Amino acid sequence: MHQQQPQPYDTSGTRVLVVDDDPTVAEIVSGYLDRAGYVVDRAVDGPSALAQATAHWPDLVVLDLMLPGMDGLEVCRRMRGRGPVPVIMLTARGDEDDRILGLEVGADDYVTKPFSPRELVLRVESVLRRSRPSAEPRGQLRAAGLSVDPEGRRATKDGTELALTVREFDLLAFFLRNPGHAYSREELMREVWGWDFGDLSTVTVHVRRLRAKIETDPARPALIQTVWGVGYRFDTAGADAAGVSEGEGGEDR
Repeated sequence: MHQQQPQPYDTSGTRVLVVDDDPTVAEIVSGYLDRAGYVVDRAVDGPSALAQATAHWPDLVVLDLMLPGMDGLEVCRRMRGRGPVPVIMLTARGDEDDRILGLEVGADDYVTKPFSPRELVLRVESVLRRSRPSAEPRGQLRAAGLSVDPEGRRATKDGTELALTVREFDLLAFFLRNPGHAYSREELMREVWGWDFGDLSTVTVHVRRLRAKIETDPARPALIQTVWGVGYRFDTAGADAAGVSEGEGGEDR
């Protein structure tokens, strides 16, 4: 039985901002994205990136970590402060601290230099696919004051909208659909990120960031529980008061 292939991604009108002070890297990345059908804007440093984003708000940002003056972390913070935008961080080395810092400030993904431009284009497509509202009709997910709308990609906590990154939203929706089941970091990476391998600290950082946004006391999480030696579980006991449902009349799981 053959697995159904995903539909080709429609890149028409999709704007990507490439921020890198290395003209060679910027030219190569921009060229590949342009040939893939994206509208590409370029910036060489933080201030020009923010100015470019003000003029034409991007659908996604490819952002170098090591920029002169204002570094990529600060640019990411400021862009995330202005509004939701997916960010893929470029790091010049495979240093774990760099990757974790990028994820902590809200990057959705990272690529380590040197990298394959084709791989980067695939990462861009993957993040954008997940960031767009779903075309499939799916009911809202609810638990313990949380409400997640998969179609509109909106999430609220006690009626207040949550500012979630693409991956944080996907992770929360996955947990709400699968309460009470313990998942390893490898399983979460495969189910939520769609990767068969990768840096597992990516999952750890996203869980920590998600807890900070949905838990009453992130230091003592009641909803996303750590299962030692396994991974994480959305605790149905912590959500029993409100119940977990998908749409009207949905059954608790």
